[in-house]
Amino acid sequence: MSKYIVRCGAMRMLGVFSAARGQQFDRGAEVIVRTDRGLEVGTLLCPATDEAMSHLKNPMKGQIQRAMTLEDRNDLDHIHQQEREEFETCQRLIRKMGLAMELVDVEHLFGGERIVFYYLAEQRVDFRQLVKALAGEFQTRIEMRQIGVRDEAKLLADYGDCGKPVCCGTHLSEMPPVSMRMAKLQKATLDPTKISGRCGRLKCCLRYEYATYESLQKELPRVGSHVVTEKGPARVIAQEILAGQLLIETEDHRRLMIDAGEVLSVVSRKGGRERSK
Repeated sequence: MSKYIVRCGAMRMLGVFSAARGQQFDRGAEVIVRTDRGLEVGTLLCPATDEAMSHLKNPMKGQIQRAMTLEDRNDLDHIHQQEREEFETCQRLIRKMGLAMELVDVEHLFGGERIVFYYLAEQRVDFRQLVKALAGEFQTRIEMRQIGVRDEAKLLADYGDCGKPVCCGTHLSEMPPVSMRMAKLQKATLDPTKISGRCGRLKCCLRYEYATYESLQKELPRVGSHVVTEKGPARVIAQEILAGQLLIETEDHRRLMIDAGEVLSVVSRKGGRERSK
């Protein structure tokens, strides 16, 4: 039995899905899958090799029912039209009930087993009456899911400042924390308007090269260290991490850019010898 990694659902969840004996699918194929939630539309990413599965944490599991047919596509178009109507209905009920929540998106499962409403809220919301009204209106299971601003971007955002589709909506299976330290280490601008993504938080891409910068920085004398170079004693006042260079100030107050390889020995800030060649 063949297994594939498939991305499905509005939140683009990744899972390992089994195909019936003899079924073979190409990368990028659109398929109908059965998950714990019901029938859904998915995109096949690759075969579920050991290497591919090693990158997944707690993947969902399910079965591939079939490749999408023309009839399935027509049904999906109809479902998208229903979602717009369901969104408007839910928004109207939220206003009527005076609930402190902002509706973000609606996901109507392909098989009709449930409708998921994604919303933002500052505080806990008692939406029991809302769920009851929606269930009576649409005659199916209703799920209310509170999300954060990063999830909102994952649902609604299209392109980032780089001109490519947002990472959270394509290849990122989870969104790791990003700190200002990562921006400072990479000498990115610290202007929040330029290093923030569509969600208003720090861009996920600031994390991509952070481990490399950290590793390279460990090979360089620290800022503030006293060093002995081919040009004499000096103090490190800045690092160019990727270039492997140092900005130093000599005893006669000259500032020079040198390669890290020109450092003969490093003296700690306390005056003890830290490293020598």
